[in-house]
Amino acid sequence: MRRIVLIGYMGAGKTTIGHALSKETGIPFYDLDWYIENRMRKKISQIFENSGEEGFRQIERNMLHEVAEFENVIVSCGGGTPCFFDNMEYLNRQADTVYLKASPEVLCEHLKMGRTVRPLLIGKSDDELLAYITEQLEHRQQYYNQSKYVLNVNLLDSREKISTSIEHLREMLGL
Repeated sequence: MRRIVLIGYMGAGKTTIGHALSKETGIPFYDLDWYIENRMRKKISQIFENSGEEGFRQIERNMLHEVAEFENVIVSCGGGTPCFFDNMEYLNRQADTVYLKASPEVLCEHLKMGRTVRPLLIGKSDDELLAYITEQLEHRQQYYNQSKYVLNVNLLDSREKISTSIEHLREMLGL
């Protein structure tokens, strides 16, 4: 039985890596945000709008505890998931945790197009976005760095590089 949980800042490629790893290993993949939207029958942005970040984080924690109990699963978490409650400690007890690490500049490039749909990024200019990501990473590193494994994802700009990263991840995890 394997549980693999991918963590890291939004835009690091958790969903991309999760799908690719699932395809190669046959282990089912769940994106926690998609799981929450299915269970709550609401978009994440609607949950933020109706319940605020605090309400969303409580729902996220509850759904995390559901999905992290599944057997043979790969889960990608939202960027903030490890930083609230005892989520990171819980994840390390339940699974092999992998931090997908990327620089603020790489994350900013990945997130520029999605800033109109991500509740925490709406309305930010390029400079504000980079400053926000840099500040957030400084705060979140203490949680992300508690993961059991770290995979540098700064250079995931082609299918070949993604495949190489998946191969490296499989070696780290003994898959």
